[in-house]
Amino acid sequence: MTGFINLYKPEDITSFLCVAKVRRIMGEKKAGHCGTLDPMATGVLPIMLGGATRFLEFLPDSKKRYTAKMRLGITTDTLDIWGTVQSESEVNVSLEDVLSVAEKYKGDIMQVPPMFSALNKDGVKLYKLARQGIEVEREPRPVTISRLDITAESEPNEYILDIECSSGTYVRTLIDDIGRDLSCGATMTSLERTVGAGFEISNTVTLDELENAADPSVYLISVEEALNAYPTLSVSDAQAHRFMNGGDLNLDRIKGCKVNGLYRIYSPDQKFIGLGETDTEKGSLIFRRVYQER
Repeated sequence: MTGFINLYKPEDITSFLCVAKVRRIMGEKKAGHCGTLDPMATGVLPIMLGGATRFLEFLPDSKKRYTAKMRLGITTDTLDIWGTVQSESEVNVSLEDVLSVAEKYKGDIMQVPPMFSALNKDGVKLYKLARQGIEVEREPRPVTISRLDITAESEPNEYILDIECSSGTYVRTLIDDIGRDLSCGATMTSLERTVGAGFEISNTVTLDELENAADPSVYLISVEEALNAYPTLSVSDAQAHRFMNGGDLNLDRIKGCKVNGLYRIYSPDQKFIGLGETDTEKGSLIFRRVYQER
C-alpha cells in the first residue's frame, strides 16, 4: 500500500509509536513520518506508506504552522510546561509589550536549539546529555518566522501564538526568547501543528477513526495528489520506459512547459510514473524519482 495518511497526532504518544500504529492498521511494513512532533504536541503528522517514503524530500512545502500557548512568569529546563520549573517571576507586561518584543523575531533570525532536543552532539542526542545535567554549546541556526500573530487568553499572563515558520524552528525556544526579552520568563504550555509538509489539519484523521474504519484505505492520499503543487508533463511509451529505468530525457522531444523546475511525469495512458526536473540549459528532463508501490 503506497500513499500518505494525514494523521492527527494525539497527546502523550511519540511520533514513532504513531507510525507503528498506522503501519499495523494499514497492513504496510514500510512506513515513516514527515517530521517529528514531541510526545505532548498534537496535530498534523503525515505518515508515509510503501513507495511514498521515496518522495519525502520532494514534498512541496517545507513550511510549518503551529498554534501554541505561552505562559509568562515561569521558566523550565525543557522550555515547556512538562519540564522542571527553574524560575517563577512576577509579570507586569501587557499584550502590547508582548507584541512589541515579538516583532524582532519575525523574518530571518538565528536560533539556538534547546538542550532537550533530538539533535546530535558528537554522536549523542542532546536530550540524553540534558538528562544527565550536561549542557553543551549549540551553534545558532538560521530559521524563518514568516507569521507570528499573538492574542491574549482569558487567563492572566496566557497568550496564544499563531506561527508559520521554516523547518527546524523550535517554538519552545521562540517562546523562551520572548520571555527573556520581557524580563519575566515564559514557557510553552501546548503545541498543535496545523500545517506540515503541505498537509493541513482540516483533513486529518485520528487513530481511532483509522482503527474503526471498515476500509482504512479510504483515508489514503496518493503520492501524485501529495505532489499536486508541481505541474505535469506527458511522455511517450519509449520515454516512459527510459525514465522508469532512471534515464534522463531530451526536452526537445517533450511537449509542454520547458521552465526549469520539478514536474510530475505521466505515461501516454496518464499513469503517474515519477518526478523529474527540467534543465533548459542542458535540454534535459532529469530523473529524480520513479513511482513504485514498494
